[in-house]
Amino acid sequence: MKTEVIMKRELFGEEVSQQSKTEFFSATDLVRAGNVWRRANGYGDFNITAWWNRKDTTEFIKELEKKYGKVFSKGRGHGNHTWVHPLLFIDIALSISPKLKIEVYEWLFDHLIRFRNESGDSYKKMCGALWVRATNKKNFTDDIKKVANIIKIECNVKDWQQASEAQLKMRDRMHENIALLADVLNNNREAIRIGIQKSKPIPRGADVA
Repeated sequence: MKTEVIMKRELFGEEVSQQSKTEFFSATDLVRAGNVWRRANGYGDFNITAWWNRKDTTEFIKELEKKYGKVFSKGRGHGNHTWVHPLLFIDIALSISPKLKIEVYEWLFDHLIRFRNESGDSYKKMCGALWVRATNKKNFTDDIKKVANIIKIECNVKDWQQASEAQLKMRDRMHENIALLADVLNNNREAIRIGIQKSKPIPRGADVA
């Protein structure tokens, strides 16, 4: 999936943005969140400008660029983000406070971005399968928007950028199941209904015999 989406993560009650395509994090958000923690614990603010100008930072960036290419994009003006490679993000986090180390490592090992991208790919697969069986292709764009909204409601999501990994997994299953059923059924409405139903977790205590 090529579309860039800005995902939101929570750190000490603050939102930290991450790009779905490059997987770069917002250093701007990280510094803001880190300084909230530092102030609450009696420390002075972290100075990101001083960090950029450090010799060890410059050397680290050069080594990263040898392996990964461009590893940061500095924002210009108020409200613009500075985006950094995950490994550079870790270095900033550790400079702010060693306490951030566990939080950042967990972010880098989770699968939120991967599931966001996989869900996008499965969406295209679902659309393709439904298009083949659609009896009214003139209104297909409006109809698929309705399907997407139904899936959003069924996954109990208000904003996909705030969705959990479990919600993204469920959306991916719905897309895949609807695409599969649309291929074997001659009824898109039933494919959507059954695909969504079969994708939702079975409630505890339910009789599945």
